[in-house]
Amino acid sequence: MCPPPTPPPAARPGAGDAPPTAADGPGGDGTFAGTPARVAAVGPYFAVSSGPRADAAGFRPFTALHHDPAPLAEYVAETGRRLGTDQRRVAASTLHIGTAARLWSVALATAALTGRAVDLTPERLWWRTPPSGPIELWLPEWPAGTPGEDVPGALYETVVVRHLGPLDEALRRDFGLSPRILHGNSASALLGAVRVLLARVPDAPWSPLPVAAALLAREPLASAGVLTADTCGADLGGAGPRGVGARGADDPLSYRRNSCCLYYRVRGNGYCGDCVLARPR
Repeated sequence: MCPPPTPPPAARPGAGDAPPTAADGPGGDGTFAGTPARVAAVGPYFAVSSGPRADAAGFRPFTALHHDPAPLAEYVAETGRRLGTDQRRVAASTLHIGTAARLWSVALATAALTGRAVDLTPERLWWRTPPSGPIELWLPEWPAGTPGEDVPGALYETVVVRHLGPLDEALRRDFGLSPRILHGNSASALLGAVRVLLARVPDAPWSPLPVAAALLAREPLASAGVLTADTCGADLGGAGPRGVGARGADDPLSYRRNSCCLYYRVRGNGYCGDCVLARPR
């Protein structure tokens, strides 16, 4: 079982479709009307608020998490406290995979529900650590989509380059995490979000699987592990909006990372299902 900050692998995907472009989605005016609530309804890791809020105290832009050592150290310490470990590298890795899971969940759910990429750039997206559960995300202003935008490319730029790139650098510098661990965390969190979406929103107009496959084909995610589907299975290509739901258990998705997230070092826990140290099934 993967660590709590990672969305649980709860489903198996079926046939995919071509990665959508932003022009494919409903709501051609680019307003994303009602999208935050639809995304948040998928589950806790997909929750994101938008617009003014009276309880904004404690929220900080993601740029602070990337560039200010103090809030990052506080976040790692809180993660370690919740895990019950004083191993800072373990806490930092768990923080990383949980943060990546939150970013991928919101980004992929928006793409699956609307066919568009949402702008989650660090200057726009704010965060805070709640008393329990995953970090809270807030977009003071819900952005409009950009017609004609390439969704996998836009998500790569926003999540991998703008968010995880500087976060990885900070965690390497301050907590000694290797790029191999961090890239594996990012890829594993991406697939976790896909599985949850396919389980909980099986009738989404656009499958998240081809978007994830396109992302996993780009470095540094491409070197992080191996994505496979069984032979009865998942076509990662195809064309057009998704017309049918996921096939389910007869078409399993498999991912094996080339690293370990270190969660096994928390007392009472073992290896994640996609861990390089776990025995292949």
